[in-house]
Formats: sequence, structure tokens, C-alpha cells
Amino acid sequence: MPDYEGLVYHNLSIEHRPYDQAEIDPDVDPWRYLADRFAEVAEDGVEEIREALEVITAAEEPVAFHCASGKDRTGLIAALVLTLLGVSEDDIAADFALTELATPHLIAEWHAAHPGRTLRWPGYGRAPETVIRLALADLAARHGSVEDYATGALGLSPARIAALRSRLLTA
Repeated sequence: MPDYEGLVYHNLSIEHRPYDQAEIDPDVDPWRYLADRFAEVAEDGVEEIREALEVITAAEEPVAFHCASGKDRTGLIAALVLTLLGVSEDDIAADFALTELATPHLIAEWHAAHPGRTLRWPGYGRAPETVIRLALADLAARHGSVEDYATGALGLSPARIAALRSRLLTA
């Protein structure tokens, strides 16, 4: 990462069990599969997810967060932040699905980076609303609610969540 004055870079790898989307069996339900990977990340990456939310909360300047393609790990963090801010699931799902616009680009990038390989999985690069809806429902089913996940598994205090809301919401 380039060193720019005033820029603080945090490398928080929330995914601990990488997988090769290109090699997934085409017969696998892509949306359930991706939601299950989100659940893995939510459980395996609690330390890094908590740190990401704390960085977002504490920052005095604008914050950008991203992952390699900007949909799975980024989508999970965005969905958590938006849920904690009280944004409706419909709006979160619609926001997540905007990434579908990048699918042709992600597929073209994959082909350019992997000449001679076959992209087997038709869900590669996709980000339909169903995935984030399933992921949020899974978190709520396992923890009671997304906020319970944040205060329980992530260990964020209600005061920290209130600080996040105070930082990002205007009256």
C-alpha cells in the first residue's frame, strides 16, 4: 500500500478459510453456498471484524474499506455497519446487489488472470440480494439478532455501537 500523508491503512483479513469460487461444483446452490461462506467469515473473523468496526467508529476522517473484488468481505462489513445503523434489510440488500453491475468485469479479470483455466461456477462474481438476506438471517438465527452478534460474538459494547451511530448518522 502506498504511503500517503494522512492515510492510515489497516490490513484486516477477516477470511481465514479461503476458497476458490471458480472451482465450485456448478450444481451447488450458489446463493446458499455464498451465505454459508459469509457465516464462516462472521465466526472465524470476529477479531478482525471487531477491529474494522472500531476503526470505522473511531475515525475522524472518512473511511474506505474494501477487499479484493469488493463484494463478499466488503459486503459483510457494509451489511453489519448498515444494520447497526438501523438501515432496513431491503435497503441493505439493494445496496449489496449493486455489486452485480461489476460481475462482467470480475469475470473478465478472472479470465485474464487465469489463462487456460475454466470458470466452472456460474455464481462467480455474483452478488444477488438473496446472499446478503440469507447471511443476515443466519446471523440473527444463530445469535438472536445482528446487534446481538455485535455485542456477543464481536464483543462490541452498546456504548461502542452508540458511538458508531453517533459518528455516522446525522440528526
